[in-house]
Amino acid sequence: MIAETEIHTIARQMLQKHGPQAIAQAAQNAIACESKGDTDEARDWRHVEQAMKIMRGPSQG
Repeated sequence: MIAETEIHTIARQMLQKHGPQAIAQAAQNAIACESKGDTDEARDWRHVEQAMKIMRGPSQG
């Protein structure tokens, strides 16, 4: 399990590098881990995904 501070660092770096697509990428990574049976890593990716959604803020639409 990744530390909370590291989750937020990864989330921030992914958003800076990939923009809005970063959230989808984290979700895809989680799905890939789940399909391999790696539930701990999948949980970390889901946590990164949620952190990015919070950082992004509410949708403007």
